[in-house]
Amino acid sequence: MTPSITLLGPQRRPTLDRVLSSLGVEGPVAVVNAGWQEREADDAEILALAGGERAGNLRLFGRWMDVLRADPEYAAAEREHRLVLDELQQLYLIRLDHALQAVSAVAARPDGHANTQAMALEDALAAVRLLDATHVARMQELHAAFYATWRPEERGSIAGHREEVRGLLAAAECLVVAGGHVGDLLRVLHLFHVSPHLPPRLVAWSAGAMALTPRVVLFHDRAAQGASLTEVFDAGLGVVPGVVVLPHARRRLLTDDHPRMSVLARRFAPASCLVLDDGVRVDLGAGGALPPDARLVGDDGRITEGAAA
Repeated sequence: MTPSITLLGPQRRPTLDRVLSSLGVEGPVAVVNAGWQEREADDAEILALAGGERAGNLRLFGRWMDVLRADPEYAAAEREHRLVLDELQQLYLIRLDHALQAVSAVAARPDGHANTQAMALEDALAAVRLLDATHVARMQELHAAFYATWRPEERGSIAGHREEVRGLLAAAECLVVAGGHVGDLLRVLHLFHVSPHLPPRLVAWSAGAMALTPRVVLFHDRAAQGASLTEVFDAGLGVVPGVVVLPHARRRLLTDDHPRMSVLARRFAPASCLVLDDGVRVDLGAGGALPPDARLVGDDGRITEGAAA
């Protein structure tokens, strides 16, 4: 059964407790804060917000560390796999940089026939879309080959943790997924086979929301060293279809630069670019449908305004 999904803005000023109360969650709540990495055990506040004694941490990051200590052969293979993924990402970024420069150059031409320029811009964006799609497909191929070779479901160090996690999720009414390091979060969600065993309700924010989508997109126009490339990092779990999630959008994106934002929206179309700023709550409908008041980046580069929670 597909869970009922709620996506939240960053929880610097927490709304999680009020959201769970409004959803009528009264049973056990499973918490994933593996994106916090070594700080995963610093969970007193998030467990209190998630229901106190009713909430339990799945400890996915700690379980992952246990696996790596108990199974040196698998640990070495995983390190090599990560090096291969990192290299593929760097090669993708080299090609992406050139492709996005072409988009910018075409969009910035001061004169010329409007229809011709529009066609050229669409063709340049199509090249970027193809590059993104090919990159995700390559990443998925590498992941599939790794798991087919090392078969984690047959390794005792992993299988036992998977069974425990499955049992905890089966008993839970709701799963809460916090933010943090999206790469490690994705890794443990896959390793411990979380997505086939989701409880009836799912609440997530920041990197946790990003991990639920088909494509995890990294972005930062306001980095100290200058704007970074908006890149497809990896495939997500895909339980929130048709959406690219943009947490901290107003802090990280040049939202007043409408041509730049337009390129962002059109690049990832037909997926919707969903803005998750502070205070935002998005309750998805059947099949992951976005509500009418969801904040989206339009083709014109402007953010449609909806109601905040």
